[in-house]
Amino acid sequence: MVRGQLVVKLDDVLQRQALNAAQQQTGQLKARLAQAQTIYERYQNLWKQNIGAEIQVINAKADVDALAAQLRAAQASVAMAQEQVTMTNVHAGVSGVVEQVNVRVGEFFTGATATGGQIVIVNAASLKVEVPVPDNYVAKVKKGDKVLISVPETGRAPFESSISTVGAAINANTRSFTTEAKLPSDPLLKPNQTAVMKILDYEAKGAVVIPVNIVQSDEKGKYVYIMEKAGDKMVARKKAVNVGEVYEAKIEIKSGLGGGDILITEGFQALYDGQSVTTNGTNK
Repeated sequence: MVRGQLVVKLDDVLQRQALNAAQQQTGQLKARLAQAQTIYERYQNLWKQNIGAEIQVINAKADVDALAAQLRAAQASVAMAQEQVTMTNVHAGVSGVVEQVNVRVGEFFTGATATGGQIVIVNAASLKVEVPVPDNYVAKVKKGDKVLISVPETGRAPFESSISTVGAAINANTRSFTTEAKLPSDPLLKPNQTAVMKILDYEAKGAVVIPVNIVQSDEKGKYVYIMEKAGDKMVARKKAVNVGEVYEAKIEIKSGLGGGDILITEGFQALYDGQSVTTNGTNK
């Protein structure tokens, strides 16, 4: 089915009766207006010859103006009646496949019911994914940002897209705003599927990242333990770090660690600065 194609023809008997009545009234008013215009012109010509009374000209002009106003109102009624007739033709708003037809001859047609549309047309060539984003990201997410979208049910690899729409308001109930990104044309993509969209709201090239669970805190801030050589043994050293963003159990280290530092990732919860350690994770 293509956009604009007739989908349903509704009963238009009453609408056509109203249109015919409006058209008849318009025809009658046109005839009366023509007659009134002729009378007005005759009185006006006689008055120019000083024949008759001025009040006759004034009254004739008033009749012309009144009938002209009635005609304009009748013509508006004709246009409205024609629109009502046109509305009995239901056309497809989009091109696509008719998925559901929930209306039968004799039923009342409104277009939509509490359970959904009476006629559902699916256009899988123009799909989008819609995702609510928490309002604390309102300054980070904007139109044009890159996203990675995956639809698990399809088995397809995630594909790249970009945010096409960012909602202008925060939902009072969910404290989130809506973002949209376009989906490619794919026969495996269906309306109302569940998609996962990852938004690139932060990027740091060459960043140092470590497992977030090994970062500890005290009254001075964040720290980790590294292992370094002291004489003929290895000891734990407490290193203060300045952290950044967290993503998928990894945390960004903005400062405090160097490229040659050896992180202690086992048994770090019970360590103290200067404690001897071994590379297999056993403390001494």
